[in-house]
Amino acid sequence: MREKLSFSNYAAIGVMLFALFFGAGNLIFPAQLGQLAGANVWQAVIGFLITGVGLPLLGILAMSFSGSKNLQDLAGRIHPIYGVMFTALLYLTIGPFFAAPRTGTVAFDVGISPFISEGFQQGGLMIFTLVFFAITLFFSLYPAKIVDYVGKILAPGIVVLLVILLAMVIFKPMGSLQTPQEAYADGAFLNGFLEGYNTMDALASLVFGIIVIKAIRSLGITSKREILRATARSGSVAIVLLGAIYVGIAYLGATSTEIYGIFDNGGPVLSSASTHYFGTFGLILLALVITLACLTTSIGLTTACSEYFHSLFPRISYKKFVVFFAVITFVIANFGLTNIITYSIPVLMFLYPLAIVLMLLAFLSPLFYHGRSVYISVIAVTFLISSIDGLKSLCESLGIPYFNWMIPIVSFYETVLPLYNEGLGWLIPACIVLIITGIVLRLQKASTVQA
Repeated sequence: MREKLSFSNYAAIGVMLFALFFGAGNLIFPAQLGQLAGANVWQAVIGFLITGVGLPLLGILAMSFSGSKNLQDLAGRIHPIYGVMFTALLYLTIGPFFAAPRTGTVAFDVGISPFISEGFQQGGLMIFTLVFFAITLFFSLYPAKIVDYVGKILAPGIVVLLVILLAMVIFKPMGSLQTPQEAYADGAFLNGFLEGYNTMDALASLVFGIIVIKAIRSLGITSKREILRATARSGSVAIVLLGAIYVGIAYLGATSTEIYGIFDNGGPVLSSASTHYFGTFGLILLALVITLACLTTSIGLTTACSEYFHSLFPRISYKKFVVFFAVITFVIANFGLTNIITYSIPVLMFLYPLAIVLMLLAFLSPLFYHGRSVYISVIAVTFLISSIDGLKSLCESLGIPYFNWMIPIVSFYETVLPLYNEGLGWLIPACIVLIITGIVLRLQKASTVQA
């Protein structure tokens, strides 16, 4: 048994965690943010870092502090059924519904799209994703160590390529910072904050936290306090790396608009920058590495999702889940990157507040004696608000008016909830309910002890 880990141990676990987090979304969203924010890029980046870096660290720490076996165990503090439903929805979100299809479309947009004609983009996407997810299917059915080895080589490889590219951006910018787009003219910070949801890293952190804890325990650490400390230090290594890359890519995006204009999504920004600085060779090299990296991420997500649902439904084999999720992922990927991002927003607007509140409850749980009534009350009020936010975003994504029954609810929320129009209407009500129910429970416990 060991009492403390060395710096090299912290660094190794931190790099492992960085590799788990680092995927397609970590490249495209800060690039798009930079393009839209323009001259206000730094305010937007600060907001982005809170949700794109701060919340994932909070999620990792919450899992360590709570002592839960897994996410379902933690969410089950509200109710066992809620634990299963929340965990299943989270796995589907970071798996076949959004994050996994995104790996294929980002690889296509960065690696293949620049080389094919405008008229064959959809056909090219279908052929590419068919091959991409067929390979995903094969390696997920027959997991091999080669995937781990390739991932370990590619993660630092991508970082090296990005560092070279971002160094060029810093010393020789493509252009000057342009006027921010309308949404970022006055609300750059809040838009950056909400844009950070799209990375899905805060949701993934609730799954990755257990992997980090197991890695720390495997090194001989058993004390809960030291596990938490090791988690914090290892997590800090990962988020510093992520944060530095986010800032650099956002600046790259902000300097690209003078020459290339605004793209529909962040995918073409990196390929355009690579071509600008290094020509076709740079584009091919970046495309190859990112495609392979996205492939290993896709395999990891498919495997994790299949394993979880197999644990829920053991009568259905793991391999059947792999085939099912690979097919679903392929179909969704062919809607294109822009559509995947657009339709993921309603789910994230619903799911993120519930995840953030669960993290806060995990930390504050000892103060209210882990009382289930507090968990239920806070999650309930958050659900009532975030579910409407999700439906609002869905209607806006589809370009349809709000459902008639929604209109009075939305109007009421807009009138009484601070920050509602900024997408944070759930925050203050959740905090108020948490404080009130926590105090009531403590008073009840005190009166019981005195009696």
